Amino acid sequence: MKPIRLIVVDDQHLVREGIASLLALQEGIEVVGTAENGQKGILLAEETQPDIILMDIRMPLMDGIAAARQLTERGTTAKILMLTTFDDEEYVVKSLTAGARGYLMKDIPIEDLARAVAMAHNGLYQMDREIMGSLIERLGDDKKEAAPIDPEHQILWDSLSDREQDILRYLARGDTNREIAEEVHLSEGTVKNYISSILTSLGLRDRTKAALLAQHYGWTVEG
Repeated sequence: MKPIRLIVVDDQHLVREGIASLLALQEGIEVVGTAENGQKGILLAEETQPDIILMDIRMPLMDGIAAARQLTERGTTAKILMLTTFDDEEYVVKSLTAGARGYLMKDIPIEDLARAVAMAHNGLYQMDREIMGSLIERLGDDKKEAAPIDPEHQILWDSLSDREQDILRYLARGDTNREIAEEVHLSEGTVKNYISSILTSLGLRDRTKAALLAQHYGWTVEG
């Protein structure tokens, strides 16, 4: 199996090279370059064609969000993961809107970061769980008082099978595929297939948007 090709874009030399060095030691990952700002990150990405880009947010000349947006507009095939010290919900929303496929904190253990890289490479959005919980709580306006369901979304909800509705509720809580699988007594692969079907039915591109929609309308489980 080919290793996952990765670049690290961060303006702090020690952080950038430290992350790159540690990830290079992880099985299945090949670090093919580093850059110190968004402009150089774009050039490096176009030169090396990586599978994954780890992108800092605040950088001189061009920040990570602007770089992610430009790369997305240019049709990059790389999955962009924001790796930052800022747990700001506004940054999360801007990052996802710019095309990022995840938002992680720099204090994440290197083994967990390597796992997140692999999961992102396989098409799964990666999100710091505390940030995700805070975000969906805020965007849901009030977890105890769900917004009225408009007719269009009621039809979409009713189009889901009972099993899909159950899985969507756990997705809204922020559970991973493995955690959902344990809750509903299915394999992770089966849960992944169900989520793909849910996204198709709801007309959404990713699980984050599905979670936010479900949270907004109160399609959740407690706990």
